[in-house]
Amino acid sequence: MSEQRDPGAAGSVRFRGGGFEPAGRRWASWLAFALILALWQASSSLGLLSPVAMPSPLAVARALQDLALSGKLWTHVGQSLGRIGAGWLIGTAAGLAVGLAMGIFSVARAIGIPITAALFPIPKIALLPLFILWFGIGESSKVATIALGVFFPTAISAYSAVDNVPRALIRMGQSFGVPAPSIVAKIILPGAMPGILAGFRISSSIALILVVAAEMIGAEYGIGAFILAAGNLMQTDQLVAGVVVLSLLGLLISLVLGQIERRALRWR
Repeated sequence: MSEQRDPGAAGSVRFRGGGFEPAGRRWASWLAFALILALWQASSSLGLLSPVAMPSPLAVARALQDLALSGKLWTHVGQSLGRIGAGWLIGTAAGLAVGLAMGIFSVARAIGIPITAALFPIPKIALLPLFILWFGIGESSKVATIALGVFFPTAISAYSAVDNVPRALIRMGQSFGVPAPSIVAKIILPGAMPGILAGFRISSSIALILVVAAEMIGAEYGIGAFILAAGNLMQTDQLVAGVVVLSLLGLLISLVLGQIERRALRWR
């Protein structure tokens, strides 16, 4: 007679329930970045890229070093960060207040959704001349442009995050007689926090885009003003250096928001 085999004796079955959990592969990003730089530098050294149209990474690095040693880099970065910080804080505070109200109160939702849908698609930089008429050519008009651009994505993300909180949790709190303020503080806000923080990433990127555009239109100092001046003078190494600084600022903001997310969402 043939010997029957135990299905379980063939060995352990590989675990397949990883849940699409991302694994750390930091080396991959560094390797890809190094390969891009190497190809870029090789193309420049072989004459495949014009030094006027696209300077080499070494030329950009030298331009960054000169800007840092002269102090111009820190002046421009400081001005841009100040405008981003002020505009982002104002727009975020207002957007959170309106978005949470839209998510919690029916009247605020009925009023806010059509107004937000009508005003959100308007390019905010197109309103800068109007803000200059209202607030002057100084910092107020630039901060107002950034704040308005940050306001709408923050309000929409806050409203959507509150709306996506499971209603079963809210009804459970109500069935146990939990007061409405406690339901908001202990159920709605923690449940909406991941969506709100995701909105912060979007709004910070919008703030960075708007500050560059606003500085190009009317500013003496700032990364946008520096990039515009370098482009007008055909100093492409400094122009690309300014773009690299913007990329580094975006990366820095993303890292800071990532730390905030990890601290605020420890309960998950």
